[in-house]
Amino acid sequence: MLRGQGGLTSRDRYKGLKGSLMSAPSVSETHAAYDAAYFQAYAHVAVHEEMIKDQVRTETYRAAIEQHQYLIQDKVVLDVGCGTGILSIFCAKAGARKVYAVDASEIAVQAREIVKANNLSDKITVIIGKVEEVDIDEEVDVIVSEWMGYMLLYESMLSTVISARDRWLKPGGLILPSHATLYLAPITHPERYSDSIDFWNDVYGIDMSPMLPLAKQCAFEEPLVEVITGENVLSWPTVVKDINCNTITVQELELVTAEFSVASMMNAHLHGFALWFDVTFERPSITPSDAQSDSLNDNLNRRRKRAKSNSLVLSTAPEEEPTHWAQTVLYIYDPIEVRQDQIIEGSITLSQNQKNPRFLNIHLEYASGGRKFVKESVLS
Repeated sequence: MLRGQGGLTSRDRYKGLKGSLMSAPSVSETHAAYDAAYFQAYAHVAVHEEMIKDQVRTETYRAAIEQHQYLIQDKVVLDVGCGTGILSIFCAKAGARKVYAVDASEIAVQAREIVKANNLSDKITVIIGKVEEVDIDEEVDVIVSEWMGYMLLYESMLSTVISARDRWLKPGGLILPSHATLYLAPITHPERYSDSIDFWNDVYGIDMSPMLPLAKQCAFEEPLVEVITGENVLSWPTVVKDINCNTITVQELELVTAEFSVASMMNAHLHGFALWFDVTFERPSITPSDAQSDSLNDNLNRRRKRAKSNSLVLSTAPEEEPTHWAQTVLYIYDPIEVRQDQIIEGSITLSQNQKNPRFLNIHLEYASGGRKFVKESVLS
C-alpha cells in the first residue's frame, strides 16, 4: 500500500472505521453508518496533508483555475467537498465574486478558520453538511471539485458532484474537471511477485512452499494501491469508462463494464492488471449568442481560444510523475507466460457494493494462451 504522513492513507482510515459497522440492522442504517465513517476519516489532518503535498494534484488544479479565470472572474463558484478550502481560496484569488465551500467532514471547521486567516470571509462561505442536504440560495456559474478516488470511482464522490450540478449549476456552466477517463492494462511485475510469493520457497534454507496458496490469497486477494512504472505495462491501455461531468448520470456509475483485447509488447509473465485515470479541465462550448450576451472583447476571445487549445490534464498513468492515487493493481494468483504479440483478452465489470455504495465490486475475466480465469475482488 501507498502510505501517507503518519503511515495511513484516507482509504486505510476508512477501512479501519468500517469494522464496527457490519452489524447495522438495516440497509439504510448501514449506509448512514458508512457515510459517517467516511466523513470521520476525512476529518484527520494527515489525509489533507497527503493530498495537498501531492504537487501534481494541487498544482494542476491551481493552474486550471488560473487558466479559466475569465470564466471565474466575478462569478459564483461551488467547491464540492472543499476539505481545507484550498481550491476555494484559489478561486477567490482568481476573482470569484462568491465561493460556497461545502464539506460534510469536520475539517470544514478548520476551513472556516483558514478562510478567515486569509481575509476571505467576505468572499468564501464554508457550509458544513452533505451537498445533497444543504441549501444554497442562488445558482452557481462554476463547480470545482477534487472528487476522484482510487481507480477513479472508489468512494463514489462523483455522484455528489452530479447532485450539485443538477441542483445549482447554470446552463452552460463550468465544471472543473470536466472529463475523466479510466484505463486498464495488463502488467508484469516479477519483483513484486518474488517479494510476496517466491520468498516462501526458500526461507533460511527451509522449504516453506506449503505457505504459497495462503500467501497468494493474503497478498493478492484485494486490489492494491501502489506505484508501478511504464516498464511494468505490457500493452497499450484499454478505456474502461469515459466520463463527461456535464452529462453523466448517477445511474451510469452503478455498473461499468468494458471488454479488452490487447497484444503483449514483450516476452514476459503476466502478473495482473493495473487501472489508472486521467481527468481533463476543459471549458464549455461558447456560442455566438453567448459571446454577444457577455459583451466579450477581442482580447477575451483570444484567451478563450488559447485555453481551449491547451486543456490541462491531470494523469495518474504509470509513465507520469506519481500521485497519491498511484495505480490500482489487480494481481492474479498464478502468473501466465506470454510472448510478444500474444493476445490478452477479457472483460472487467465495476459495480457499487450493495452494503456500502462507496466500495467497488470488481469482476475480472481474462484469457491468454488458451487459459481462462475469473477474479472477484472488492475495493474497500
